[in-house]
Amino acid sequence: MQFRGEGKMKESAPKINNSGWRNERASSSLPEVYRSMKIPKNGSWFRKFLAFAGPGYLVAVGYMDPGNWATDIAGGSMFGYTLLSVIFLSNLMAIVLQALAGKLGIVTGRDLAQACKDHYSKPVSMILWILCELAIAACDLAEVIGSAIALNLLFGIPLIAGIIITVVDVLLVLLLQNKGFRYIEALVITLIVTIGGCFFVELFLSRPEIGGVLKGFVPSAEIVTDPKMLYIAIGILGATVMPHNLYLHSSIVQTRQFEQTTLGKRQAIKYSTWDSTIALFFALFINAAILIVSAATFHTTGNTGVAEIDDAYHMLAPLLGTAAASILFGVALLAAGQNSTLTGTLAGQIVMEGFLNIRLKPWLRRLITRLIAIIPAVIVTMIYGEEGTLDLLILSQVILSLQLSFAVIPLVQFTSDKLKMGEFANPLWLKILAWVVAVIIAVLNIYLLVQTFSGV
Repeated sequence: MQFRGEGKMKESAPKINNSGWRNERASSSLPEVYRSMKIPKNGSWFRKFLAFAGPGYLVAVGYMDPGNWATDIAGGSMFGYTLLSVIFLSNLMAIVLQALAGKLGIVTGRDLAQACKDHYSKPVSMILWILCELAIAACDLAEVIGSAIALNLLFGIPLIAGIIITVVDVLLVLLLQNKGFRYIEALVITLIVTIGGCFFVELFLSRPEIGGVLKGFVPSAEIVTDPKMLYIAIGILGATVMPHNLYLHSSIVQTRQFEQTTLGKRQAIKYSTWDSTIALFFALFINAAILIVSAATFHTTGNTGVAEIDDAYHMLAPLLGTAAASILFGVALLAAGQNSTLTGTLAGQIVMEGFLNIRLKPWLRRLITRLIAIIPAVIVTMIYGEEGTLDLLILSQVILSLQLSFAVIPLVQFTSDKLKMGEFANPLWLKILAWVVAVIIAVLNIYLLVQTFSGV
């Protein structure tokens, strides 16, 4: 798409240019890695797909971060396999939204943050920026607490010390960004494989009922009629679809050097969608595995009150008869927490640069975001101890739920706009599907927030 004109339109008399945007794109997204990875012009479709593969796995990380674990554990211990259908439906929604995010970045050359800045008035874009920063801080808070809990469970490191140790990942991120984007993708995929491997063994050890698992993937009317089950189900949805992933995906697809033609963009959209869809099925496996292990280990033995990560860790070993069960659980949690910090770094950078066009060194941006998460975590841990930390983890998921619609609605709006997207605008069936998903997410998250603050 061509971007015409150099000057920005005045806020007092906004005009839409021929490309459908109020403002011209100020700069490329993640300029240090923008279009840095070549796509082979010749060769098999599989070779081209491999060149595009990678961003989807960074996106999938957000769907298996520590914030998801508590809802999956609670759902499995309280209701057995019933809520597997909710995980599956949430994953399908995520596949649709991530495909749209990838398409937005490929077609417009803008990430979602840049698109919001270039479409909305300055006051509106500033509000969206503040909400998004809160969501990223909340997500980072979940990563900090999850990593600290894992370090405490595995090595006996006090929670406060574990929280402070997480600052060290700033150096890791800086090192990887200097070496190239493929190194970040390789590390993320390695950690995902580690998490998947741990839960594959956990599934073997817990010996779930296959019939019950298969039945759990079929939606049940009981989910809607039982208030407690509905509350947990909405919590699973809120913890599954992450707003920062939409900003992240719309940016990192632009690391590929695809041809800026109709055919090149169409090919990029196809392979990018395959990449994110396959990666999100890995996330589905891990989230489903957490719930299945919880159901097979706790629900079937009458331990229906297990809803916290540390309780699950301590009870797995005696119930399954091997210390390996708890150790693998802890290793997977640590890998999930560390994996999420990498994608959180990139999402934070994308949002700040996209909305404000402010360039900070990656280590400084990461340090600022991490301190915003560490300070409340340390204070709460010192005052209220472990219980307060777990409450803070729940609060972080509520904040993420609150912000989700402010990312989903602009995404659906932009990708459905023919002036912005041209021939790549969402066809009618996809437009309807996307808006249905957006409305469902908005309504359910409002319900979750009301229920949370009313103390139900």
